[in-house]
Amino acid sequence: MELQTLNHGLTEFREEKSTATVPAPSLPRAVNRSDSFFLLDGEWNFVHDIDDRGLSEGWHLGHQYERTASWPGTIETHLAEAKDATQTSWQDTVVVWYEREFTLPAMAGLTADKSMFQLTFGACGYETRVWLNGVPLETIEGEFVHYGEYTSFSYELNAEHIHPVNRITVRIADSMDADIPRGKQESHVYKRGGIWYQTATGAVRSIWIEPVGRNRLRSRVGIVSLVEDELVRVNLTTRIHDPGQYTIRLRVFDKGDTHTEPLAQSDFPLRLEAGQKQQRVVIDVPGGKLWSPESPTLYRLVAELIDADGYSAPIETHFGLRKVEARGCCVYLNGKAIYLDGILYQPGTATLDEIKQHFHAMKELGCNLVRVHITGVDPRIYNLADEMGLLLWVEVPSPHSSNMRSRENHKAELIRMLALMETHPAIVIWSLYNEDWGAQDIATNAETRRYITDMYHFMQIHHPQFLVVDNDGWHHVSCEGRLKSDLLTAHLYTPDIDRWRDLLDRLTRGELEGVAAFPMVVGDPFFFRNQVPLIVSEWGGFGFANYGGPTDADDRTDRIRLFKQELRKRGIAGDVYTQATNIEEERNGLIDFHSGELMVPAGLLASPRK
Repeated sequence: MELQTLNHGLTEFREEKSTATVPAPSLPRAVNRSDSFFLLDGEWNFVHDIDDRGLSEGWHLGHQYERTASWPGTIETHLAEAKDATQTSWQDTVVVWYEREFTLPAMAGLTADKSMFQLTFGACGYETRVWLNGVPLETIEGEFVHYGEYTSFSYELNAEHIHPVNRITVRIADSMDADIPRGKQESHVYKRGGIWYQTATGAVRSIWIEPVGRNRLRSRVGIVSLVEDELVRVNLTTRIHDPGQYTIRLRVFDKGDTHTEPLAQSDFPLRLEAGQKQQRVVIDVPGGKLWSPESPTLYRLVAELIDADGYSAPIETHFGLRKVEARGCCVYLNGKAIYLDGILYQPGTATLDEIKQHFHAMKELGCNLVRVHITGVDPRIYNLADEMGLLLWVEVPSPHSSNMRSRENHKAELIRMLALMETHPAIVIWSLYNEDWGAQDIATNAETRRYITDMYHFMQIHHPQFLVVDNDGWHHVSCEGRLKSDLLTAHLYTPDIDRWRDLLDRLTRGELEGVAAFPMVVGDPFFFRNQVPLIVSEWGGFGFANYGGPTDADDRTDRIRLFKQELRKRGIAGDVYTQATNIEEERNGLIDFHSGELMVPAGLLASPRK
């Protein structure tokens, strides 16, 4: 099949004098280039390498495939569709191969000395190897094997890589290894059932080829707004093949405005050596309006790296001006105390359209915060939250064991996620761990606590636009009496209203033991005294058998309303109801997974009016 039929238009690179704009994103990414990309989604040849023979037998040089599979899609789905009893699931390790041929159309504006092609996987994993026409490819980061399954990665394709007809081969391997970031997917430690889910791995997002400049800005942009000074710090990543003098140009527009003069513009001349480096620049945005759930004002940022000949290929993203703080007993957004009316969300296998329906339903419930629970998701939902004015609490998918290797994998996953998620004003909170998963020895192992402390300090220094939770639910780390978390969070589950009142009273009095399932703080002694905001970051779960409570819709509605009223009577900064939709055996959702319809009254999770 000719991939030209899948392309979304072919446009030339723009010279520096051009006023053309980059269209809204239609690929799973937050930072966009032109619409000149070549989508490789669709039907691929597929085989399950049961005995892991493909590498030794050189399948990348040629192999007879008997089945096909649709990309994007999960290995689990593709094995089930194969209708072979030996290939319907995997229990320990899995290795699969995908392959297809494509013809790349001629693209106007491409010149050998200024541009090249780039191959990007929206997400794939956990271990991915790629060959083009039998030649192994190396990621821009220098990996012949890419590790990770939640974020995108790219390969540069030089002219010698490209043939009139091309063959791309992908080998994907995964395992139940508890040392790799898994979130709530099953592993050797936590088997499927209850709150642990089936694996969903492999070719999970789109793959595409697009023209890029040899010397360019990568699609990694960080935004930190200094609202008091009307400044925006922009962290950019340059990729240079030809050392020399360059200019970074930033232009800021109202979002959706493609015709007027920019609200702000600045040039930054600099000399760049070959390779990749980060560069911070700062631009004034005088009179900028702040982003908030009530008024989600967004701006459009166009960034260019211009060479000495005036050649430029712009990238574009949006951002919002906002500041989030944890001070004393409250969370502050743009200098004003805000109560976080939250809900736990696990998208699971939801499509992008279903996720959109869920987001609108959560806002209809009265939520201003969505806690996206311990998973990596299509980055377009962060764009959606930015536009809707929904605050997001995001989390690193955790490993399931605690050791040096699992911590190394955890840090690598965190850094990969941060590189691609720093433009979104909606994201206000990050969790490093949840309920000790991947940090089971947190109470007894000083090395585990030291790692968490180090990562908390790393986030404070390099990503100050976020609040950080060290280990959500309990066992927060104290070092020298200083909490290594911006929030003191507790997971409290009880269906009994009197027990609920007692737990909330003890929590707000600063009792650190006997409230949650485990002590609230580990390490050095910590004295609460309202130093940090209290968040009940999981509660309810009504309808899920393991948590008890009402299953009748009317009874559940009444119980939720009563429990919420008790939360608001106390010095608590926010709460997160568990949860938005049903997922596998967790039957405690308030929103229909497929239709997005509410199963309880609208506004149920909104704070009572005072």
